[in-house]
Amino acid sequence: MKKRLIIFGAGDIAQLSHFYFSADSEYEVSAFTVDAKYIERDSFCDKPLVPFENIADRYSPDNHEFFVALSYSKLNAVRKEKYLAAKALGYRFASYISSRATVLNKNQIGENCFILEDNTIQPFVRIGDNVTLWSGNHIGHHSVIESHTFIASHVVVSGGVHIGEQCFVGVNATLRDHIKLGDRCVVGAGALLLEDAEPEGVYSGTATERSRVPSSRLRGI
Repeated sequence: MKKRLIIFGAGDIAQLSHFYFSADSEYEVSAFTVDAKYIERDSFCDKPLVPFENIADRYSPDNHEFFVALSYSKLNAVRKEKYLAAKALGYRFASYISSRATVLNKNQIGENCFILEDNTIQPFVRIGDNVTLWSGNHIGHHSVIESHTFIASHVVVSGGVHIGEQCFVGVNATLRDHIKLGDRCVVGAGALLLEDAEPEGVYSGTATERSRVPSSRLRGI
């Protein structure tokens, strides 16, 4: 018998969470929930959509687990806020870890984590609570990812890296070995980080600029 799950959210990530939990986990989604002021309909993904203010009365924490399916909005602060609010109601939290991920760290992974396909998590990695790893990342040995962090796709985290709380690391970023990212850092898409990053630092990759030569003048293409 599958475990019963409540998902916080009614957007793209909530829809994806419903798909992944339904297709590849021991959970069955019972309902979705958001704050009452954001409810515009009474269902989502063919499941009830219930005001968060009433969720514990209708779906007891005694027999339902919880998952907060939100993005990195306000540097993960919104996802953190709702995670803590559900915890205060007494809910236990599910994590989704894809069966198509390679996880070699003896499952040292916290609660309310969302780890998608093709992630490689090497031995001795530690991952905190409420962390998202989108598809295709390499998390090197002995690295630490603290709680409430979001790592986008195809990021390379080399060995022994320490990533603080509420960080965001963009697509195709590379972090060299044994560096530290302070809390609430933003590492942009395609960035190469070779040194420690200060708390609340923003590190951008270099965007590709348009060539002055038009495509019609290129040879061999």
